[in-house]
Amino acid sequence: MPDAALAIEGLTKSYGDLRAVDGVSLTIPVGSFYGVVGPNGAGKTTMLSMATGLLTPDAGTVSVWGIDLWTRPDEAKPLLGVLPDGLRTFDRLTGGELITYAGRLRGLDRETIAHRRADLVATLDLESAGATLVMDYSAGMSKKIALACALVHAPRVLVLDEPFEAVDPVSAGAIRRLLASFVAAGGTVVMSSHVMALVERLCDHVAVVGAGRILAAGPLDDVRGGLDLEDRFVDLVGDRREERDLAWLRPSSA
Repeated sequence: MPDAALAIEGLTKSYGDLRAVDGVSLTIPVGSFYGVVGPNGAGKTTMLSMATGLLTPDAGTVSVWGIDLWTRPDEAKPLLGVLPDGLRTFDRLTGGELITYAGRLRGLDRETIAHRRADLVATLDLESAGATLVMDYSAGMSKKIALACALVHAPRVLVLDEPFEAVDPVSAGAIRRLLASFVAAGGTVVMSSHVMALVERLCDHVAVVGAGRILAAGPLDDVRGGLDLEDRFVDLVGDRREERDLAWLRPSSA
C-alpha cells in the first residue's frame, strides 16, 4: 500500500496573467480525512479540478495511489470519486436512474448497481425521492444524490468540493455519517470547505490555501498551532478588509 492516496507535485494553472494555482505540492495520506480551506479565489477549486482529472494543468503531476493520473488515466480515475462544486447533472432523470447511469459509466453490471443503489439511497435517506426527477430536488437532496453517484463504483479516494454548501442540517448529518464510515473502512476523503468548525469536527489533516499556494499543511493540530482553525486561518491568509465607519447604516434617533 502506498503512503499517499493522492500526491500532488508542482501543479500550476494560469488564466492569462492570473496565476490561479502556483506550483502547489500536497500529499494526502491514505486513510485521512483531509480538509482544504481558503478564501474565495484562493485556487481551491482549480487545484482540486486538476487533482481529479477535470482540468489539465499547465505543469505538475498527480498520482492516485501511486498511479500517474495523466499518463495512466484508465487505471487512476476508477480509484477516484468526485463531487465538484456546482456540478451539473442529467436532472431529468430520477435519483435512482442517475445512480444507475453513473454506475454504468463506471462499467458496473446492473445487478451490482441495483444492490449498491439500494444501500446508498437508504443510507442517505433518499427513499422518498426515488421516483422524483433530480431537477425537483432540494439543494440537500441534490448534494446527496451526487455523492451517491460519486460512491457507486466504490472508489478509494473521495474528493468533495464544498459538499455541505446549502445543505440542511438533516442532510448534512447523513453526509457526515457516510463520510465517517467511508474513512473508518479505509477510504480517503479530501474536502474543501469555508466552514472552519466543520473542518475541525471532521478532518484530521488540513491545508490552508491562499493566492494559489499552500500556506500550511499537515495534521490538524500541527496546522492550528494551539489556536482554533479560524484564528490560524486569519493569521495565515490575513484580514485584508478595509475598516470603514458605516454611520449611515445606524438607525436614526431623530
